Amino acid sequence: MKPTEYDLVIIGGGPAGLTASIYAARARLNILVLEKSAPGGQILVTDWIENYPGFPEGLSGADLVMKMTDQAKRFGVEIETNRVQSMDVADTVKKLVLSDRTVTCKAVIIATGASPRKLGVSGEEEFYGKGISTCATCDAPFFRNSVVAAIGGGDTAVQESIFLTRFVDKVYLIHRRDQLRATRILQERALENDKIEIVWDSVLTSVNGSDAGVESVSVKNVKTGEASELAVEGCFVWVGITPNTSFLNDTVQVDKGGFVVVNSKMETSVPGVYAAGDVRNTPLRQVATAVGDSAIAAFEAANYIETIEGH
Repeated sequence: MKPTEYDLVIIGGGPAGLTASIYAARARLNILVLEKSAPGGQILVTDWIENYPGFPEGLSGADLVMKMTDQAKRFGVEIETNRVQSMDVADTVKKLVLSDRTVTCKAVIIATGASPRKLGVSGEEEFYGKGISTCATCDAPFFRNSVVAAIGGGDTAVQESIFLTRFVDKVYLIHRRDQLRATRILQERALENDKIEIVWDSVLTSVNGSDAGVESVSVKNVKTGEASELAVEGCFVWVGITPNTSFLNDTVQVDKGGFVVVNSKMETSVPGVYAAGDVRNTPLRQVATAVGDSAIAAFEAANYIETIEGH
């Protein structure tokens, strides 16, 4: 029978949750790490990471997650595949309702990350997973020698568009502004890539096709109002993220975007509840910031537990 009482429950098994588990395990806390699918989260579908310190040649997201997971397991961390249905954290003893049981704990770290945002345009739901994707690393091989559209202008959109060019003949990178928001080095790589054509000042208005799949996308220039259609066989969407916080049900304060509000100690509005990584209100969402957040969150959670235990 599975245990039901813990010192600390960490919700989420991405870089934030794994880092928190390492720090908590080293503090000799009795912890439970919950992950709804496989450890890693969004980083699993990141093709290449070259800005995480300690890896001068870079490495894939999957490799970095494997190293983090192995390190956590070395300290005895067990990662359970499960979901939090709801939680009651108002009292000193926190109660979390999982899919198969209810567990109690003294502190909680929310590290559930965020998911790709959808556009809400015609054809998006119809063709999602059937020509529309949010993961080039996962799906680019299906579009070998094809022409595809990519939507967005940030780091993810540009980096993933560059990755797509390993497989496809051409990428129309559609961006609503007249300059990209990605870091300068990524912009330079995209602009120098002859397989990428940037469609400036434009938004996607619909994805069109048939039972056979995506056949074109409709685009509108936001400055001139001119409408056009691009013949493509796939469409990749990278227009931001939505925090994975639906299970919180107003138990802690969130901002207007749904991201958990914390202070410099990663404390939420509820004592004993912390948040770290992409799920929180932060100006930067990177592996490095998730790791830093989680080290603080785990340290503060351990201090909090000591305090309520009267040590």
